[in-house]
Amino acid sequence: MSESSPRGLLLIGGTAIASLAVILAGQPLLQQLQLRLTPELDGSTLWNQYRWSSDPGQRRQAALLLSTTVNDPSTRQRLLAGQGWGHSSLAAVTLQRQAQTAEQRQASEAAQGLWRNLLQRFPDSAASADARYHLSATNPALQRELRRRQPTHPAALDSAVRDGEELHLARWAPRHPGAAALLRRACNAPLSAATADDRQWLARGLAELGDGPAALRCLNGQPPQPITALALARALLQGDAQQQRTAEAMLVQLSQIQSAPAQGSQEIDIPLTAAELLSAPLKPDAALLEAIPKAVRSRSADVAAAEVRLGRRRDGAAVLSRWPQHPASWQLQWDLAREALLKGQWRQAEDWLGRIPSDQLPEPLAARQQFWLGLAIAKQGRPQAAADIWKRLLAEHPPGFYTWRAEHRLRGTPLPALVTATSSAPELDTWQPLQSGDQEVDELWRLGLVKTALETWQSRHPQPPNANEGVVEGRLRLANGDSWNGLERLWRASLRLVSDDCSTRTLVHRSQQPQTFLNYLSAAGQEASVRRELLQAIAKQESRFSPGVASPVGAIGLMQLMPETAAELAGAPLSKAALQEPRANARLGARYLAQLLRQWQGNAWLAIASYNAGPGAAGRWRNEELTRDPELWVERIPYPETRLYTKKVLGNLWAYLKPADQGCTRSEALRPPGD
Repeated sequence: MSESSPRGLLLIGGTAIASLAVILAGQPLLQQLQLRLTPELDGSTLWNQYRWSSDPGQRRQAALLLSTTVNDPSTRQRLLAGQGWGHSSLAAVTLQRQAQTAEQRQASEAAQGLWRNLLQRFPDSAASADARYHLSATNPALQRELRRRQPTHPAALDSAVRDGEELHLARWAPRHPGAAALLRRACNAPLSAATADDRQWLARGLAELGDGPAALRCLNGQPPQPITALALARALLQGDAQQQRTAEAMLVQLSQIQSAPAQGSQEIDIPLTAAELLSAPLKPDAALLEAIPKAVRSRSADVAAAEVRLGRRRDGAAVLSRWPQHPASWQLQWDLAREALLKGQWRQAEDWLGRIPSDQLPEPLAARQQFWLGLAIAKQGRPQAAADIWKRLLAEHPPGFYTWRAEHRLRGTPLPALVTATSSAPELDTWQPLQSGDQEVDELWRLGLVKTALETWQSRHPQPPNANEGVVEGRLRLANGDSWNGLERLWRASLRLVSDDCSTRTLVHRSQQPQTFLNYLSAAGQEASVRRELLQAIAKQESRFSPGVASPVGAIGLMQLMPETAAELAGAPLSKAALQEPRANARLGARYLAQLLRQWQGNAWLAIASYNAGPGAAGRWRNEELTRDPELWVERIPYPETRLYTKKVLGNLWAYLKPADQGCTRSEALRPPGD
């Protein structure tokens, strides 16, 4: 025993040392295997993973990520070669990208083989929609299969446009490019060419496009089904006085029927929705509300709020107490508080603003509530209590109009000079997880395959998105260059998300401040001596960074310039195409904004209001309150559009000027939701 013990100890010690050496030697490999590949990794790291990782799944992920950054089809083909192995969803996506690359290289036979391979191996994958689309040229049965199995996938919708399947588009996506013309053509066909049910779908699709008169004509005298009538009424409410009266009559009738679900998986309480639309104006028609059955009125927060605004009921506090989580109550709280604020009734304003606590409101509404609550309290001679509220507002909310005004009230913080070529360094867009709840979509996003991620998401979410889905879809659309719909989805979602954590608020906020057309706006700002951030703030509000849009009154392009104004600035008339060119539009918009800033001696409130309503109107609104209480001044602007516009642009400006994670501790703000 005494002789063997030392040898045993040596053996044990030697084994431990060897094991430690193996562990230390293997650590780089383990780290390599554990590296989470995302678009924020540099190219050399991805190439190392692609070449040297011992994990084939890691090599495929690196190949897919690299393929999104390579423009040359031959290089992309070499990257993806041999990566379509296995049964995972990434194998299907790899085959899809290989087939697309082969088509770019005009290798038609190879592409067809890859599409067939994809469809045979992964018939249920979202990627297989593209295979059906491309193979349907020689196999028409695949067209029908595509639209039946994946009706909302963009490939199915493109197929419907290509083949003139207007009913598919009316049912699933009337806003899809090319759909509107097909719907109108089908409606203009003889009555015998479409069944009664077909015309309901076609009319519904045209109504969703906002063309109420065309939708009515499409029915050709046929009574609309309740869900069709609801869509028609929404569209006609945006029309002239006669169309509005037609819509109101429809809505009264709809409020009196038995509630019926819409066709599809999402149910709509039609009488309650009709009551909501009749209650929507700030001062709705009392007779129309009276025509709504009592049983519907009694359960409608919208009707109750409308009756309070009309003075037909005095129990506004009871309405807020009964429906504290309903958007109608959120709006009523603000309407009542705003009325008191404009009258200088500070105690009453404080009371209304406290009726629904800020933690029961969406973030933008909570920021508004906290600022005005602080001001109402300050006006009553309680500065410390007001300061405490404003400090909490700054600590809890991302940068915007009300955080700027709170900071100004607390510290006198002004806007930086706007008539200057100086601008802050733009904040870099850091990659963040999508957190969609769909593992495949999240993985596609992580690998930079944003187009495939959006198509997969669309194929699985045909209904209008709820607030959380709206955030996901908005981010996906922005990543695919659709800032018009992406920003709209994000804004609507932000007005419905309640009790979201700090990191979620920061993510939603950061997503709404894209650095789109940064080079053009920076160059335009330097040339005209206007801060780039102000140009970004206006472009976001005017066009949502969509240079091809035109307003109903004729404003065009990134900065939404009227042709007459643009011609005066340019010294010659410009075509619509020229005004839609973002570089030129940004330069002219910056030049016009510089004129307004000089006219108003750098006053941002007047310059921004003038950009929307014209300098003549803004000049008529100028008074002492603009200097003393500019927040109240802007609330007195008589044009609701300009009132909202001015606050939104100033909020955008402050957001572009300040770090996105202001309002959260940096560590919490940068922590992905759910991690």
